[in-house]
Amino acid sequence: MVKRVWDELLRKLVSIPSRFGEEGRVSQFIGSYLEEHGLPVEYQEVEGFGSNVISRIKGKRTTVVLNGHMDTVGLSDGWTRNPWGEVEGDRFYGLGSADMKGGLAAIISAFVEVSELPRRKRPTVVFTAVVDEEGYSRGAWRLIESGSIKDADVVFVAEPTNEAVMLGARGRFVLHLKAHGRKAHAARPEEGINAIEELSRLTSYLPTVRMKTHRRLGRGSYCTLYIHGEADGLSVPDYAEAIVDRHVVIGEDWERIEAEVRAAMEKLGIKANIEVSRFNRPTPEMPPYVVRDNNRFASTLIRVYKSLWGEEPRKTYGKSVGDFNYFGAYLGVPTIVFGPRGSNWHAADEWVSLSSVQRVQRTYVELMKTLGTSRGTLT
Repeated sequence: MVKRVWDELLRKLVSIPSRFGEEGRVSQFIGSYLEEHGLPVEYQEVEGFGSNVISRIKGKRTTVVLNGHMDTVGLSDGWTRNPWGEVEGDRFYGLGSADMKGGLAAIISAFVEVSELPRRKRPTVVFTAVVDEEGYSRGAWRLIESGSIKDADVVFVAEPTNEAVMLGARGRFVLHLKAHGRKAHAARPEEGINAIEELSRLTSYLPTVRMKTHRRLGRGSYCTLYIHGEADGLSVPDYAEAIVDRHVVIGEDWERIEAEVRAAMEKLGIKANIEVSRFNRPTPEMPPYVVRDNNRFASTLIRVYKSLWGEEPRKTYGKSVGDFNYFGAYLGVPTIVFGPRGSNWHAADEWVSLSSVQRVQRTYVELMKTLGTSRGTLT
Protein backbone atom coordinates (compact mmCIF):
# COMPACT_ATOMS: atom_id res chain seq x y z
CA MET A 1 0.00 0.00 0.00
CA VAL A 2 1.05 3.57 -0.67
CA LYS A 3 1.74 5.26 2.66
CA ARG A 4 -0.80 7.86 3.81
CA VAL A 5 -3.19 6.96 1.01
CA TRP A 6 -5.99 8.08 3.33
CA ASP A 7 -4.40 11.57 3.30
CA GLU A 8 -4.47 11.79 -0.49
CA LEU A 9 -8.04 10.50 -0.50
CA LEU A 10 -9.19 13.03 2.07
CA ARG A 11 -7.75 15.93 0.10
CA LYS A 12 -9.39 14.75 -3.10
CA LEU A 13 -12.77 14.02 -1.50
CA VAL A 14 -12.97 17.46 0.11
CA SER A 15 -11.92 19.15 -3.13
CA ILE A 16 -15.04 17.76 -4.86
CA PRO A 17 -18.22 19.70 -3.92
CA SER A 18 -20.97 17.22 -2.98
CA ARG A 19 -23.87 19.01 -1.34
CA PHE A 20 -26.72 16.54 -0.85
CA GLY A 21 -28.52 16.16 -4.15
CA GLU A 22 -25.28 16.87 -6.02
CA GLU A 23 -23.17 13.78 -5.28
CA GLY A 24 -22.58 12.61 -8.87
CA ARG A 25 -18.93 13.69 -9.18
CA VAL A 26 -17.77 12.33 -5.85
CA SER A 27 -19.64 9.06 -6.48
CA GLN A 28 -17.83 8.62 -9.79
CA PHE A 29 -14.48 9.44 -8.18
CA ILE A 30 -14.91 6.83 -5.44
CA GLY A 31 -16.08 4.17 -7.87
CA SER A 32 -13.18 4.86 -10.25
CA TYR A 33 -10.70 4.80 -7.37
CA LEU A 34 -11.90 1.36 -6.27
CA GLU A 35 -11.86 0.06 -9.85
CA GLU A 36 -8.27 1.29 -10.26
CA HIS A 37 -7.38 -0.94 -7.31
CA GLY A 38 -8.96 -3.95 -8.99
CA LEU A 39 -12.12 -3.98 -6.91
CA PRO A 40 -15.64 -4.73 -8.23
CA VAL A 41 -17.98 -1.75 -8.16
CA GLU A 42 -21.76 -1.47 -8.34
CA TYR A 43 -23.38 1.92 -8.88
CA GLN A 44 -26.85 2.01 -7.35
CA GLU A 45 -28.95 4.87 -8.71
CA VAL A 46 -30.95 6.80 -6.10
CA GLU A 47 -33.84 8.94 -7.41
CA GLY A 48 -31.72 11.47 -9.25
CA PHE A 49 -29.40 12.02 -6.28
CA GLY A 50 -26.48 10.28 -7.91
CA SER A 51 -25.44 6.75 -7.07
CA ASN A 52 -24.55 4.74 -4.04
CA VAL A 53 -21.20 2.99 -4.50
CA ILE A 54 -21.01 -0.66 -3.40
CA SER A 55 -18.01 -2.97 -3.48
CA ARG A 56 -17.79 -6.46 -2.00
CA ILE A 57 -14.78 -8.65 -1.27
CA LYS A 58 -15.33 -12.23 -0.19
CA GLY A 59 -13.77 -13.71 2.89
CA LYS A 60 -14.90 -15.79 5.82
CA ARG A 61 -18.52 -16.27 6.82
CA THR A 62 -18.90 -13.09 8.85
CA THR A 63 -20.12 -10.24 6.64
CA VAL A 64 -19.02 -6.76 7.69
CA VAL A 65 -20.45 -3.60 6.13
CA LEU A 66 -18.29 -0.46 6.16
CA ASN A 67 -20.48 2.56 5.54
CA GLY A 68 -20.08 6.27 4.96
CA HIS A 69 -22.01 9.06 3.28
CA MET A 70 -20.62 11.16 0.43
CA ASP A 71 -22.75 14.26 0.77
CA THR A 72 -22.28 17.45 2.77
CA VAL A 73 -24.49 20.34 3.76
CA GLY A 74 -24.27 23.57 1.77
CA LEU A 75 -21.46 26.07 2.16
CA SER A 76 -22.27 28.55 4.93
CA ASP A 77 -21.06 32.11 5.44
CA GLY A 78 -18.13 32.91 7.73
CA TRP A 79 -15.38 30.68 6.36
CA THR A 80 -11.85 31.95 7.03
CA ARG A 81 -10.21 28.83 5.56
CA ASN A 82 -10.35 27.30 2.11
CA PRO A 83 -13.55 25.21 2.21
CA TRP A 84 -12.08 22.89 -0.45
CA GLY A 85 -9.08 21.93 1.68
CA GLU A 86 -6.43 23.66 3.79
CA VAL A 87 -3.95 22.22 6.31
CA GLU A 88 -2.64 23.85 9.46
CA GLY A 89 -0.73 21.57 11.80
CA ASP A 90 -2.84 18.51 12.51
CA ARG A 91 -6.06 20.13 11.31
CA PHE A 92 -7.42 19.63 7.82
CA TYR A 93 -10.02 22.30 7.12
CA GLY A 94 -12.74 21.87 4.53
CA LEU A 95 -16.47 21.49 3.97
CA GLY A 96 -17.40 17.96 4.99
CA SER A 97 -13.89 17.21 6.27
CA ALA A 98 -15.23 15.95 9.60
CA ASP A 99 -18.78 15.10 8.50
CA MET A 100 -17.78 12.83 7.02
CA LYS A 101 -15.07 12.76 4.38
CA GLY A 102 -12.39 12.10 6.99
CA GLY A 103 -14.13 8.89 8.03
CA LEU A 104 -14.91 8.06 4.41
CA ALA A 105 -11.23 8.38 3.44
CA ALA A 106 -10.32 6.12 6.36
CA ILE A 107 -12.70 3.30 5.41
CA ILE A 108 -11.97 3.51 1.67
CA SER A 109 -8.25 3.13 2.26
CA ALA A 110 -8.84 0.46 4.92
CA PHE A 111 -11.09 -1.46 2.52
CA VAL A 112 -8.46 -1.36 -0.24
CA GLU A 113 -5.77 -2.53 2.18
CA VAL A 114 -7.92 -5.37 3.51
CA SER A 115 -8.67 -6.47 -0.08
CA GLU A 116 -4.98 -7.30 -0.45
CA LEU A 117 -5.10 -9.81 2.41
CA PRO A 118 -5.55 -13.50 1.59
CA ARG A 119 -9.23 -14.40 1.55
CA ARG A 120 -8.76 -16.80 4.45
CA LYS A 121 -7.50 -13.95 6.64
CA ARG A 122 -10.40 -11.53 6.32
CA PRO A 123 -14.17 -11.51 6.74
CA THR A 124 -16.45 -10.79 3.82
CA VAL A 125 -16.43 -6.99 3.64
CA VAL A 126 -18.94 -4.77 1.85
CA PHE A 127 -17.94 -1.15 1.34
CA THR A 128 -20.89 1.21 0.89
CA ALA A 129 -20.81 4.94 0.18
CA VAL A 130 -24.27 6.50 0.13
CA VAL A 131 -25.98 9.70 -0.98
CA ASP A 132 -28.40 12.06 0.79
CA GLU A 133 -27.56 11.40 4.43
CA GLU A 134 -27.89 15.12 5.12
CA GLY A 135 -31.35 15.17 3.52
CA TYR A 136 -33.71 12.21 3.90
CA SER A 137 -31.27 9.26 3.90
CA ARG A 138 -32.48 8.14 0.50
CA GLY A 139 -29.17 6.39 -0.13
CA ALA A 140 -29.19 4.32 3.05
CA TRP A 141 -32.85 3.41 2.57
CA ARG A 142 -32.20 2.33 -1.03
CA LEU A 143 -29.32 0.18 0.19
CA ILE A 144 -31.59 -1.57 2.68
CA GLU A 145 -34.66 -1.77 0.44
CA SER A 146 -32.67 -3.29 -2.44
CA GLY A 147 -31.38 -6.17 -0.31
CA SER A 148 -27.78 -5.28 -1.19
CA ILE A 149 -26.62 -5.80 2.40
CA LYS A 150 -29.26 -8.21 3.67
CA ASP A 151 -26.53 -10.70 4.65
CA ALA A 152 -24.78 -8.21 6.95
CA ASP A 153 -23.80 -9.41 10.41
CA VAL A 154 -22.66 -5.97 11.53
CA VAL A 155 -22.48 -2.42 10.15
CA PHE A 156 -19.68 -0.02 11.02
CA VAL A 157 -20.34 3.63 10.18
CA ALA A 158 -17.36 6.01 10.12
CA GLU A 159 -19.27 9.16 11.12
CA PRO A 160 -17.17 11.47 13.35
CA THR A 161 -17.31 10.32 16.99
CA ASN A 162 -14.01 11.74 18.29
CA GLU A 163 -12.80 8.12 18.34
CA ALA A 164 -15.53 7.07 20.76
CA VAL A 165 -17.55 3.92 20.05
CA MET A 166 -21.18 4.86 19.54
CA LEU A 167 -23.57 2.05 20.44
CA GLY A 168 -26.95 3.53 19.59
CA ALA A 169 -28.83 6.76 19.01
CA ARG A 170 -32.09 8.50 19.69
CA GLY A 171 -34.71 8.44 16.92
CA ARG A 172 -36.77 11.20 15.38
CA PHE A 173 -40.30 12.11 14.37
CA VAL A 174 -41.31 15.41 12.79
CA LEU A 175 -44.74 16.88 13.52
CA HIS A 176 -46.76 19.15 11.24
CA LEU A 177 -49.15 21.26 13.27
CA LYS A 178 -51.91 23.30 11.57
CA ALA A 179 -53.89 25.74 13.68
CA HIS A 180 -57.29 27.01 12.56
CA GLY A 181 -58.58 30.01 14.48
CA ARG A 182 -61.37 32.53 13.89
CA LYS A 183 -60.98 35.76 11.97
CA ALA A 184 -62.02 39.08 13.47
CA HIS A 185 -61.00 42.74 13.34
CA ALA A 186 -57.64 43.22 15.04
CA ALA A 187 -59.06 46.15 17.02
CA ARG A 188 -61.41 43.65 18.66
CA PRO A 189 -59.17 40.56 19.07
CA GLU A 190 -61.41 39.09 21.78
CA GLU A 191 -63.98 38.37 19.07
CA GLY A 192 -61.63 36.07 17.19
CA ILE A 193 -59.24 33.20 17.87
CA ASN A 194 -55.65 34.08 17.04
CA ALA A 195 -54.12 31.03 15.35
CA ILE A 196 -50.57 32.35 15.70
CA GLU A 197 -50.87 32.98 19.42
CA GLU A 198 -52.61 29.68 20.14
CA LEU A 199 -50.06 27.67 18.15
CA SER A 200 -47.21 29.56 19.81
CA ARG A 201 -48.61 28.73 23.24
CA LEU A 202 -48.56 25.04 22.32
CA THR A 203 -45.08 24.95 20.76
CA SER A 204 -43.62 26.90 23.70
CA TYR A 205 -45.10 24.41 26.14
CA LEU A 206 -44.11 21.17 24.40
CA PRO A 207 -40.46 21.12 25.59
CA THR A 208 -41.74 20.98 29.18
CA VAL A 209 -43.81 17.83 28.58
CA ARG A 210 -42.69 14.89 30.68
CA MET A 211 -40.91 12.48 28.34
CA LYS A 212 -39.62 8.96 28.77
CA THR A 213 -36.01 8.51 29.91
CA HIS A 214 -33.84 5.66 28.65
CA ARG A 215 -30.83 4.52 30.66
CA ARG A 216 -28.53 4.73 27.61
CA LEU A 217 -30.17 7.21 25.26
CA GLY A 218 -31.27 9.71 27.88
CA ARG A 219 -34.43 11.76 27.35
CA GLY A 220 -36.33 12.83 24.27
CA SER A 221 -36.79 16.44 23.22
CA TYR A 222 -39.01 18.90 21.34
CA CYS A 223 -37.75 21.74 19.16
CA THR A 224 -39.81 24.01 16.92
CA LEU A 225 -38.13 24.24 13.51
CA TYR A 226 -40.61 26.46 11.66
CA ILE A 227 -43.68 28.50 12.46
CA HIS A 228 -45.66 30.75 10.18
CA GLY A 229 -48.91 32.67 10.16
CA GLU A 230 -50.02 36.07 8.98
CA ALA A 231 -52.94 38.42 9.18
CA ASP A 232 -55.17 39.40 6.29
CA GLY A 233 -54.87 43.14 6.74
CA LEU A 234 -55.90 44.41 10.15
CA SER A 235 -57.39 41.07 11.12
CA VAL A 236 -56.93 38.36 13.70
CA PRO A 237 -54.98 35.64 11.85
CA ASP A 238 -57.10 32.54 11.47
CA TYR A 239 -54.39 30.11 10.27
CA ALA A 240 -50.85 29.21 11.32
CA GLU A 241 -48.66 26.17 10.97
CA ALA A 242 -45.51 24.82 12.60
CA ILE A 243 -43.00 22.06 12.03
CA VAL A 244 -41.71 20.55 15.26
CA ASP A 245 -38.84 18.14 15.77
CA ARG A 246 -39.35 15.36 18.31
CA HIS A 247 -36.32 13.26 19.14
CA VAL A 248 -37.34 10.03 20.84
CA VAL A 249 -35.89 7.18 22.86
CA ILE A 250 -36.82 3.51 22.83
CA GLY A 251 -40.42 3.10 24.00
CA GLU A 252 -41.69 6.30 22.37
CA ASP A 253 -43.71 5.94 19.16
CA TRP A 254 -46.02 8.09 17.07
CA GLU A 255 -49.12 7.18 19.05
CA ARG A 256 -47.42 8.27 22.27
CA ILE A 257 -46.26 11.56 20.73
CA GLU A 258 -49.67 12.39 19.28
CA ALA A 259 -51.31 11.63 22.62
CA GLU A 260 -48.94 13.88 24.57
CA VAL A 261 -49.48 16.77 22.13
CA ARG A 262 -53.24 16.45 22.44
CA ALA A 263 -52.94 16.24 26.23
CA ALA A 264 -50.90 19.44 26.16
CA MET A 265 -53.58 21.15 24.07
CA GLU A 266 -56.25 20.16 26.58
CA LYS A 267 -54.17 21.24 29.57
CA LEU A 268 -53.49 24.65 28.02
CA GLY A 269 -57.08 25.11 26.92
CA ILE A 270 -56.07 25.78 23.34
CA LYS A 271 -58.97 27.51 21.58
CA ALA A 272 -57.81 26.97 18.01
CA ASN A 273 -58.53 23.71 16.21
CA ILE A 274 -55.09 22.16 15.75
CA GLU A 275 -54.45 19.32 13.31
CA VAL A 276 -51.59 17.02 14.38
CA SER A 277 -49.93 14.96 11.67
CA ARG A 278 -46.57 13.53 10.67
CA PHE A 279 -44.46 15.70 8.41
CA ASN A 280 -44.47 14.18 4.93
CA ARG A 281 -41.09 12.71 3.95
CA PRO A 282 -39.95 10.39 1.11
CA THR A 283 -38.33 7.83 3.41
CA PRO A 284 -39.45 6.17 6.66
CA GLU A 285 -39.00 7.80 10.03
CA MET A 286 -35.86 7.06 12.01
CA PRO A 287 -36.43 4.85 15.06
CA PRO A 288 -34.02 4.82 18.01
CA TYR A 289 -31.78 1.81 18.51
CA VAL A 290 -29.23 0.44 20.98
CA VAL A 291 -26.42 -2.11 20.64
CA ARG A 292 -25.84 -4.27 23.71
CA ASP A 293 -22.86 -3.29 25.87
CA ASN A 294 -21.43 -6.79 25.58
CA ASN A 295 -21.96 -7.10 21.82
CA ARG A 296 -19.16 -9.20 20.34
CA PHE A 297 -18.33 -6.81 17.51
CA ALA A 298 -18.25 -3.79 19.79
CA SER A 299 -16.04 -5.65 22.26
CA THR A 300 -13.67 -6.63 19.45
CA LEU A 301 -13.43 -3.05 18.22
CA ILE A 302 -12.69 -1.79 21.73
CA ARG A 303 -10.06 -4.48 22.25
CA VAL A 304 -8.36 -3.72 18.93
CA TYR A 305 -8.33 0.02 19.61
CA LYS A 306 -6.82 -0.47 23.07
CA SER A 307 -4.12 -2.81 21.74
CA LEU A 308 -3.14 -0.24 19.10
CA TRP A 309 -3.34 3.01 21.04
CA GLY A 310 -2.93 2.02 24.68
CA GLU A 311 -6.30 3.18 26.00
CA GLU A 312 -9.86 2.03 25.86
CA PRO A 313 -12.19 4.19 23.73
CA ARG A 314 -15.14 5.84 25.39
CA LYS A 315 -18.61 4.39 24.78
CA THR A 316 -21.24 6.88 23.73
CA TYR A 317 -24.78 7.18 22.36
CA GLY A 318 -26.01 9.58 19.68
CA LYS A 319 -28.25 12.50 20.56
CA SER A 320 -29.39 12.91 16.96
CA VAL A 321 -30.13 10.72 13.97
CA GLY A 322 -28.32 9.50 10.87
CA ASP A 323 -28.15 6.62 8.43
CA PHE A 324 -27.09 4.46 11.38
CA ASN A 325 -30.70 4.56 12.66
CA TYR A 326 -31.88 2.83 9.48
CA PHE A 327 -29.21 0.12 9.73
CA GLY A 328 -29.77 -0.43 13.44
CA ALA A 329 -33.59 -0.37 13.36
CA TYR A 330 -34.64 -1.60 9.90
CA LEU A 331 -31.73 -3.83 8.88
CA GLY A 332 -31.79 -5.14 12.44
CA VAL A 333 -28.09 -5.85 12.92
CA PRO A 334 -25.58 -4.36 15.37
CA THR A 335 -24.68 -0.91 14.03
CA ILE A 336 -21.58 0.67 15.54
CA VAL A 337 -20.40 4.18 14.77
CA PHE A 338 -16.69 4.95 15.01
CA GLY A 339 -14.91 7.82 13.33
CA PRO A 340 -12.28 10.55 13.71
CA ARG A 341 -11.95 13.67 15.81
CA GLY A 342 -12.99 17.01 14.40
CA SER A 343 -15.17 20.03 14.94
CA ASN A 344 -17.50 22.64 13.41
CA TRP A 345 -19.71 20.12 11.63
CA HIS A 346 -22.21 21.92 9.40
CA ALA A 347 -20.48 25.23 10.21
CA ALA A 348 -17.72 27.52 8.97
CA ASP A 349 -14.11 26.31 9.28
CA GLU A 350 -15.04 22.67 9.73
CA TRP A 351 -11.96 20.54 10.38
CA VAL A 352 -10.81 16.99 11.01
CA SER A 353 -7.68 15.79 12.78
CA LEU A 354 -5.23 14.17 10.34
CA SER A 355 -3.65 12.01 13.04
CA SER A 356 -7.10 10.87 14.11
CA VAL A 357 -8.05 9.88 10.55
CA GLN A 358 -4.86 7.81 10.48
CA ARG A 359 -5.74 6.11 13.80
CA VAL A 360 -9.26 5.35 12.60
CA GLN A 361 -7.95 3.90 9.32
CA ARG A 362 -5.45 1.71 11.17
CA THR A 363 -8.09 0.59 13.66
CA TYR A 364 -10.46 -0.55 10.91
CA VAL A 365 -7.68 -2.47 9.14
CA GLU A 366 -6.69 -4.30 12.32
CA LEU A 367 -10.36 -4.90 13.18
CA MET A 368 -10.91 -6.60 9.80
CA LYS A 369 -7.79 -8.71 10.35
CA THR A 370 -9.05 -9.74 13.79
CA LEU A 371 -12.48 -10.63 12.43
CA GLY A 372 -10.70 -12.67 9.76
CA THR A 373 -9.04 -14.97 12.27
CA SER A 374 -10.73 -18.19 13.33
CA ARG A 375 -11.47 -16.67 16.73
CA GLY A 376 -12.47 -13.32 15.25
CA THR A 377 -15.18 -14.72 12.96
CA LEU A 378 -17.57 -14.55 15.93
CA THR A 379 -19.94 -17.03 14.36
